Amino acid sequence: MQAQLETLGQLERRLDFSIPSADIELAVDARLKRVARTARIQGFRPGKAPMKIVAANYGMQAREEALNEQVQTAFSRAVEDNKLRVAGYPRFEGKPAQGDAFEFSATFEVYPEVVVGDLSGVEVERPVLTVTDAEVDKTLEILRKQRTRFDRVERAAEKGDRVIVDFKGTIDGVAFAGGSADNYAFLVGEGQMLPEFDNAVLGMKEGESKTFDLAFPADYQGADVAGKTAQFEVSVKNVAGAQLPALDAEFAKLLGVESGDVDALRAEVRKNVEREVKRRLAARAKESVMQALIAATPLELPKSLVGQEIGRLIENARQEMQQRGFDPKEMPFPAELFEAQAKQRVALGLILAEVVRANNLQAKPEQIKTIVDEFAESYEHPEEVVKWYYSSPDRLEGPESLALEDNVVEFVYAKAKTVDKELNFDELMGQRA
Repeated sequence: MQAQLETLGQLERRLDFSIPSADIELAVDARLKRVARTARIQGFRPGKAPMKIVAANYGMQAREEALNEQVQTAFSRAVEDNKLRVAGYPRFEGKPAQGDAFEFSATFEVYPEVVVGDLSGVEVERPVLTVTDAEVDKTLEILRKQRTRFDRVERAAEKGDRVIVDFKGTIDGVAFAGGSADNYAFLVGEGQMLPEFDNAVLGMKEGESKTFDLAFPADYQGADVAGKTAQFEVSVKNVAGAQLPALDAEFAKLLGVESGDVDALRAEVRKNVEREVKRRLAARAKESVMQALIAATPLELPKSLVGQEIGRLIENARQEMQQRGFDPKEMPFPAELFEAQAKQRVALGLILAEVVRANNLQAKPEQIKTIVDEFAESYEHPEEVVKWYYSSPDRLEGPESLALEDNVVEFVYAKAKTVDKELNFDELMGQRA
């Protein structure tokens, strides 16, 4: 078999090749003989039907399968002979038999050559944050707030109180969708309602009612009321003040410290905060490094790989919508919405593979073990978690990938201009002050 390679574009190629008719006929004959051993044909015992009748029943299927197999084999051989790295799936086209051979062409893309640029002049931020007593105290305060108890009070509503109200909204005297509710609970002044609604309820007591105007912002999510002014009637049915649990033995036991030792609770919280801070710093560092690698390594991306990645992202989005209770069939998922993300992911995959290969940055067993141990720390029986990971090689792919990314981060830090950036705890954890 002879194959002719043609360059159609920067990454696009076409291979023209032929397969002798005799090879295809031999492959068809071999398939029919295998089928004949077990074929169930009316009037004959299994495996006893004449080859002519077997061919009449299964010949078309056998020819199609044999042809596909021969084409794949011939293409793979031609790819190997020409030392090509095929990206995605080839598109095959066949021509009618010419003489004693069938002619085919395969159009496909190849992987680009990845040349990572000079990193020595690239500035890369390394996020840093040291966990102190202040961060531990702040986390304990958040834990207390999460377990807030609300007790009925007879005073006027203040910021942070929970109120239960009935309200009805109208625009030009007509009620609108979503503008009315009974026994609706919210925290005053915590941004759960529009500021004008909050301000109207602030200072009201149980049993009081009020009518007020509220101007919806022009960019309000409800298009029917955006930019319009509504009149609301609101009645307060209950005002409850927040009661935070004391930081004492009872609270420590509530959070799993059986001894009730508050110092032991603080130590446990510090360990958990340090672990979470480390994880988030690593994620920030990787993001900074990956962006630096992409900027330093311009690439022509195979359209086939980008298309496959778009398909994966769309499928993930569909599954996420389904898990949230939405019907994904009713929601559009335009490919262009995912194109930029898909291109970045494909580019990163190609760049990381080359950086790892060229610099021997493969994950080491001890690195993988460290990551698995860190995962297991937050569970009640960490040894069972470790055992679970090591019971199947597939389960170690995640930790191995993380270790590999850590190696790339350290490699880039060593090559680039690395600048430490002190982060605020609230900024890193995504919390409001």
